[in-house]
Amino acid sequence: MPQTSITISTRGQGLYEFTDEATAFVRANTDGEGLLTVFVRHTSCSLLIQENADPDVRRDLDTFFRRLVPPSSDPSMSWVVHTQEGPDDMPAHIKAALTSVSLGIPVARGRMALGTWQGIYLFEHRDRPHRREVVLHLGV
Repeated sequence: MPQTSITISTRGQGLYEFTDEATAFVRANTDGEGLLTVFVRHTSCSLLIQENADPDVRRDLDTFFRRLVPPSSDPSMSWVVHTQEGPDDMPAHIKAALTSVSLGIPVARGRMALGTWQGIYLFEHRDRPHRREVVLHLGV
């Protein structure tokens, strides 16, 4: 069963689309049916399938999660114990726990069965740039 890893370089918190890379991997490995599993090998970022037409959706999601889980330096987060890696680290773990680190996407006739406006995103929850490894596995 085909498998590969891709690296996504982030510039800080936000959503980073990698639908094209996943599409290329699927096209190169099947013209039939299967299931694409997407897995991120980190605990302070996550994966989402989200609208890829209007960038306001991504901005609003990012703003919502920043408001939902502020940095541990915020007075409302005074209960946080894990602060050694910076004020954005524990909030990043919380955001990852609220979202997902893996996705399953059906493949039909050699194409991912995504909706018209759906894209695959890495959701970076840390403030500084990172290189994130995402594993793509195609079960056919």
